[in-house]
Amino acid sequence: MEAAEIPIAQHSEEKESAQDRLPEPVSRPTPVLMAPDPDFIRELTQLTGGAFKKCFQCGTCSAICPLSPDEEPFPRKEMAWALWGWKDRLLQDTDLWLCHHCNDCSELCPRGGRPGDVLSAVRSICIREHSAPRFMGRLLSEPRFLPLLILLPVLLLGGLILLREPLEGLFGLGLEAGRQIVYPFSSFLPHWLLNGFFALFGVLVLLVSCIGVIRFWKTLTLGSEYGRRNQKAAPLARSVGKAFRKALFHTEFASCESQFSRALPHVFVLFGFLALSVVTAWVITGTSNPLVREDFIYPFEFWSPWKLLGNLGGLALLVGCVLMALNRYREHIRFGAATYVDWFFLGILFFTVLSGFASEILHYLRMVPHRHYVYFVHLVSVCCLLFYLPYSKFAHFLYRLTAMVFAERFERGGSSWK
Repeated sequence: MEAAEIPIAQHSEEKESAQDRLPEPVSRPTPVLMAPDPDFIRELTQLTGGAFKKCFQCGTCSAICPLSPDEEPFPRKEMAWALWGWKDRLLQDTDLWLCHHCNDCSELCPRGGRPGDVLSAVRSICIREHSAPRFMGRLLSEPRFLPLLILLPVLLLGGLILLREPLEGLFGLGLEAGRQIVYPFSSFLPHWLLNGFFALFGVLVLLVSCIGVIRFWKTLTLGSEYGRRNQKAAPLARSVGKAFRKALFHTEFASCESQFSRALPHVFVLFGFLALSVVTAWVITGTSNPLVREDFIYPFEFWSPWKLLGNLGGLALLVGCVLMALNRYREHIRFGAATYVDWFFLGILFFTVLSGFASEILHYLRMVPHRHYVYFVHLVSVCCLLFYLPYSKFAHFLYRLTAMVFAERFERGGSSWK
């Protein structure tokens, strides 16, 4: 019996139908060349005590973090990259800066891996890598350079005092303070000289900060190809506005639970610093400010609105510093988390506030030459805050704000958040 012949067309249709029923082939992930950085692993181990090596990728940190989004959550992936020594990928990671180091994850990590402290250490390394010049970031990260960092503003201000009289003769400026100003500081360092000095270095610090932020933005752009599914950019102005509102009111930080108290000192420091910045700007522009309708008199009297605002700002800054120090001390007892960079920033900030209040008290008590000595110490502290702003904890605010703008611009901080 001859086999029945199947028409070619029918055979082709049956073959296509069978192929349609087959499952679609699973796309294989693109291989990635792993290039661990042993120096990075060594430094991260030194900064965290090797806590990140305890991570076994259980995902608890990402599950309990109130800021971690549903899509590509953190900090689990960052912990994996730290274990692999994947420095470049971590420096390109936007999520690294969306963590506010509330340490909820460290509190509940079953292995004691301290993800919050690991991310904080990587952020410090990130600032150092993007700073200009880079060696300044390393100077601030090592305690052995502390005497040099303090000596620099001392020498600059000391040189300014020596140059006061030659500059006065060169520009024809005198020390007349005006009859309304009682017991001025101008006999020690006149305001025109201080204003010029801080204006010069303020512009330099602004330029250096902009260079670091631009480098950081380029790095984030380079790393955005990793898992970034939505490349449509939102308007930059709207992204900046959203990021500023979140930073100003600490909306993300306030959602942290196990260490909610850490948000309060940040608020005190932020608004205290803003108040002092406003008063400082008013003093600097006082002689040329069109809003000043009367003779500009400085130092302010005690009940002057500007003096009251400055004192309130100083008190807020002092309270914030004390609360931050207490929080870090408690963390040090439980986790060993406090770092030299943290204490350097807090120490300078604390010393600036205390020397400012001491200078004010000695001024009202008419104590000479004590008030000049304390005033000089206060100016050295202010110089340290200004000179090292692009490399210290102050830079964290600039870089975090930049990352938040980037996240808003590419909808990382949008509807996908919890």
